[in-house]
Parts: sequence; structure tokens; C-alpha cells
Amino acid sequence: MTDPTTQPAANDPAAQPTVRERGLAKMAEVYGWEFQDGPGDHFAVTADHLFADIWSRPGLSLRDRRLLLLGALTAQGLFDVAGIQIGAALKNEELDETALREISLFLCHYVGWPAGTSLDHVIGAQIDQHAKAAKKADRNGR
Repeated sequence: MTDPTTQPAANDPAAQPTVRERGLAKMAEVYGWEFQDGPGDHFAVTADHLFADIWSRPGLSLRDRRLLLLGALTAQGLFDVAGIQIGAALKNEELDETALREISLFLCHYVGWPAGTSLDHVIGAQIDQHAKAAKKADRNGR
């Protein structure tokens, strides 16, 4: 049996992760790689508010949030950022090629054919990149 006096109490504020630690952990969960603390107000608001608060709210899964974000990014023509989200969704196994291709076709009808088609091209590039990374990992015994 462990001595309760040597373990931090669950309600001890010193034992709880800081907002920044929660934000960095959520960023790592969302993107699939570790984040280090960054400089400046922009990084602070991103980690402390967007990820520690908004991405961590109950009610929607990470996959739900990612789907919403992909729709918003496509509607805005932000395909570079969509590529980051698609790569993370593949890495985290939230979405597969079939689902991603369906998303692009679906969005063609709501955000315009050119935008949906551009998203489909980004999806193809991310799928290829993901497959190459998986092959490399297999060759390296990971």
C-alpha cells in the first residue's frame, strides 16, 4: 500500500497540469507529434486558449472537430492548412482514404467544385506522403 502523504492530492493545484501543459498535450494529441513551448503571444493564445480550452471542450470528438475544420478550411481555400489536418487525421487513424475522398466530393457541392477538387488533390498528396512514411517505417522495423 502506498503512503498517501507522499502522493499529490488530486485536488492539489500544484499537482494539476498548467494551462500551457494541457494545451501542449492537446496539440500533440491533435497533430500526432510533440510540441515544445513557443515564444510570443500568438503561440500562447494558440496553446492556452485554442487547444487547452476550445479543442478540449466536451461534446465533440477530435474527429468531429477535424471534419468541421476541413470544411471551413476548404471553404476559405486554405489548402496548405487543410493538408496539415489531413496528414494528422491519417496519422491518428481518424480518417482513411475512402472517408477523405468522400469528404472532398461532398464539399464540392457546398463550397464549389474547384475548392472540392483542390482539396481532393491535397488529399491525394497526403495519402501518398503517409504511404511513403509507412513504408519507410516498415523498412526500419518500426
